[in-house]
Amino acid sequence: MTSQDALTPRPAATLTRGAVRGATALRGGRSWRPTPFFVCGGLFWLVMTLAYWRVPMCCDFGQHAAVVERLRASLLHPRHPMADLPGAGSPYYSPYALAQGVFARATGLAGWEVVKLAGPLNLLVLLSGLNRFVRTLTSRPWAPVLALLAMVLLWGTRTAWWSGYLGLLSMTGNLGYPSTFAIGLTFWAWAGAAKLRTGGPWWGYGGLGVLMGVILLIHPITSVAALIGLGATAIPPPGTRNRARSHNRATLSPLTGWPTALLATAAVTSIWPYYDVLSLVGDSSVDHIHRQLYTEMPARFWLALIGLPALWLRFRRDRRDPLAVMFALDVLVIAYGWVTGHYTYGRILGLTLVPLQFSLAIALAAPRPWAWPRRTLGLCAATGAALGFLTVQAGAVVPRGFDQPPMWPTYVWAAQHIPPGDVVLTDGYRPTRSLPGYGPNLLAPAWPDPALDERERERRLTAVRAYLSPGSTRSERTAVARRYGVRWLLLDKSQRLPAEAVMVAWSPRTGEVLARVDGGSPRESR
Repeated sequence: MTSQDALTPRPAATLTRGAVRGATALRGGRSWRPTPFFVCGGLFWLVMTLAYWRVPMCCDFGQHAAVVERLRASLLHPRHPMADLPGAGSPYYSPYALAQGVFARATGLAGWEVVKLAGPLNLLVLLSGLNRFVRTLTSRPWAPVLALLAMVLLWGTRTAWWSGYLGLLSMTGNLGYPSTFAIGLTFWAWAGAAKLRTGGPWWGYGGLGVLMGVILLIHPITSVAALIGLGATAIPPPGTRNRARSHNRATLSPLTGWPTALLATAAVTSIWPYYDVLSLVGDSSVDHIHRQLYTEMPARFWLALIGLPALWLRFRRDRRDPLAVMFALDVLVIAYGWVTGHYTYGRILGLTLVPLQFSLAIALAAPRPWAWPRRTLGLCAATGAALGFLTVQAGAVVPRGFDQPPMWPTYVWAAQHIPPGDVVLTDGYRPTRSLPGYGPNLLAPAWPDPALDERERERRLTAVRAYLSPGSTRSERTAVARRYGVRWLLLDKSQRLPAEAVMVAWSPRTGEVLARVDGGSPRESR
């Protein structure tokens, strides 16, 4: 710059554009203003974190806490999550779980404490991913807020409580689960795919492929819906040629970019040492558990159909609309699960509602929300949200007067007497799902796992029934205890305490009894 240029005054507009971001309006700069989603999403994060923390360990929580406990004991060779058996091949040992195990070892926290702390982090990933994805569909500032409200309220008038279901009530139990983290990453992946629809840098496609590989390893069934959404979002708009947008060698067209992403996904999943994700293809061991996902579907999900008119209009305007394509393909996958008996595919039902919910939110966030017929749609949405809140979801944040999340009893009273790794024999529904989260092992795991042959699990379940049978003899019980290394019994108040067992503790809330037996060293499990 010459001396003459330096002395020449700049136009006021130039001074304004060059002002430091964050300067006050008095100095001609722009002050940062929080977006509606930053405020509303932040409040939602705080309220739901507190709501999640008030719900005790229940349902699948103990399983995920047990995974952290096993990794805390051995990062490289963790045992089976719930039994004193080898854990090689268990899909629970994902990158997400490994990170939790490293954190537990570094901090000394117990598995259940790590899972509790994971809830706020997972929710942050979920909310930021939602905001990012919705912003690729519309620039309307209130659309992400309305999408969040629709996602947590517009379900049905009967409780849908399952991992990966993002209704307000269900979130109080599953925020700390891998499925919630995987769904948050899925939203981020869809947002990334939208930016690469017409081409992009090779590292963009490669990074997206790595992200999809991580989702696949963390929660394989969520990856089915994630892949469907990725394909729907990545469809180039009409009139877009399949070529790179510049002559830069680092920029790829979709024709070469998406194979790059696929290769990155394959590389991530193939090098993961804990389990082979391809071994899960065709696995039907948990299909019978998921059959209940298909029961009472209208009552559980009908409020989401309020968004169907908005989704239909999007399809009428653009046959390649990502939300419309996503919804159609998700419905086909769910139908396939029903027809074939592979009911596990019903796990994507939670994400199947997203196109309906987000389409409705985007329509209501339009510049003239009260123009007919949008006014009618808005009234239906408000009525549906109120109905869903009052009939199902309110118990998540209102402690009395509504149906509450499951409030299972704690098993700290028993776990404090049991050294980590000791084998416990019990057939109670709640202790078999909760107790391993504190460190003990079960004789018979509650759920199937590819790391354990299902025939062996059935033999162990038979052994538990034989031991607890009123007609069992002392010698029969001793044989079971020694074979599997049983050192503890946890019995409910209706079960008889064997003569050779010594009561150690009992729960005044449930009447359950913890007793010590001498099972010696197991012959088969070590």
